[in-house]
Amino acid sequence: MKFFILDVFAESKLSGNQLAVFLDPEKLSTHQMQRIAQEMHYSETTFVNSRVRQDKGYNVRIFTPQTELPFAGHPTLGTAYVIQSQVIRRPVPEVRLNMKVGQIPVQFTYSGKKPKVLWMRQMSPRFGKRYQPGPVADFLNLDESDLDARFPVQDVSTGVPFLIVPLKGLDAIRRAKLDSDKYLEFAKKTESNIVLVFSPETYRSENDLNVRVLIPSSGIAEDAATGSGNGCLAAYLVHYQYMQGERIDLRVEQGYEMGRKSLLLLRAGPGPSGIEVNVGGMVHFIAEGEFVRP
Repeated sequence: MKFFILDVFAESKLSGNQLAVFLDPEKLSTHQMQRIAQEMHYSETTFVNSRVRQDKGYNVRIFTPQTELPFAGHPTLGTAYVIQSQVIRRPVPEVRLNMKVGQIPVQFTYSGKKPKVLWMRQMSPRFGKRYQPGPVADFLNLDESDLDARFPVQDVSTGVPFLIVPLKGLDAIRRAKLDSDKYLEFAKKTESNIVLVFSPETYRSENDLNVRVLIPSSGIAEDAATGSGNGCLAAYLVHYQYMQGERIDLRVEQGYEMGRKSLLLLRAGPGPSGIEVNVGGMVHFIAEGEFVRP
């Protein structure tokens, strides 16, 4: 099997979110895919089940080192990049991926013949429960006054649920630290097990929002660039008109507190069937290899 190492949502190599993409794993069992994901030990590893399209899309499975996911952001863009460059081998406007959550279209823009920015259309958002700010500030080790009381703390999903928490500024962003024990107790009432905090204050003036994604008890305390979470955030911003309009076209910085400066692009607004969410970013090729079955 050929595999490819990619860096997604990175302004420069090795500053975004890395993953491995495997081609031609038809003879692998689910258990073997899970074992490979454990050994690769990226936040996600994906497997393109066949080079032949099914229902106009390519069947893809996504694994973390712990479990299989129905959808994830940077694996979607990275896998589409591999399919375009290694399977189709010519510029195309779109590649569709068949995932457990449904079919996800990925659009390509090019610089010459090389992909420049990839965009994925996420599933229609679903808005869940709202929560009081006090307990949320407590498990984030913040003061309640650090939360932006104009907007709610809420579960939002575009395939994977996230708890969206609006903060006032970078000072609160920097001080946010997830108390896993308190959060896991709180999370018994929620459908989310990942927290996204965001602020309108940014490190770089050309960016519009700063985001941190905090993950309890997964072996990865924080994510450097999260396409699925930022898709949920895009839906939230449109729903509550956070940017004082019903459409957004934003640059989002993430990973700055980790020293991995990532850039995600968000476009969202009303569509025929609700809020349409598009998340974009650059994909960098890092390396390729061959996996020899034991």
